[in-house]
Amino acid sequence: MNVIDQWRIATKRLSETDSIMKNIIETYNGEKMKLRGVAFETLARSIVGQQISVKAADSVWKKLEKLCQSKIGKEKILSLPHDKLKSTGLSNQKAIYLRNIAESDILETKWDTISDEKAIEQLCTIKGIGIWTAEMFLIFHLARPNILPLTDIGLIRGIEKNYYDGDKINKKQLKAFREKWNPWCTVATWYLWRSLDPIPVEY
Repeated sequence: MNVIDQWRIATKRLSETDSIMKNIIETYNGEKMKLRGVAFETLARSIVGQQISVKAADSVWKKLEKLCQSKIGKEKILSLPHDKLKSTGLSNQKAIYLRNIAESDILETKWDTISDEKAIEQLCTIKGIGIWTAEMFLIFHLARPNILPLTDIGLIRGIEKNYYDGDKINKKQLKAFREKWNPWCTVATWYLWRSLDPIPVEY
């Protein structure tokens, strides 16, 4: 199921069951998640964005685009020396990770035939792709409807801000939202990101 096609159904359901989410959805009425439609780019962007702010990731990505002459793909990444990749602001490890996914055939997987759990498991066989990165791929490329990235700082801050008046929450409190928003966790997550950032998150 492509969640973009089900966005109106998802927002209606979330609004019916969660008054706080309803207010957030109404604030950004008419907006919804966008997909880039390029698997390698989404995965590469997710790696660039690991453990740094959206602003910092965007800065690195723009330098990478300039280096690649706006054509970031497997062949281009493999053609660039390691030091050139690092010159964009990538860490040593992230430069290696980009090369790892460029060398892999993981993106040839028939994603529509496997579950969320299996897709994450397969993606995580590539060094440099952890659960968070895999979840970003499932959200922003596969458009899976029920992904809740529990380690995502933006999601955690969004919940704390909107549901707990800014107070810190524990893992048990966080995990409770999986049931609260089921089966539309992806949509709820996107709106919480949107509530924090003037620019919609895209990978």
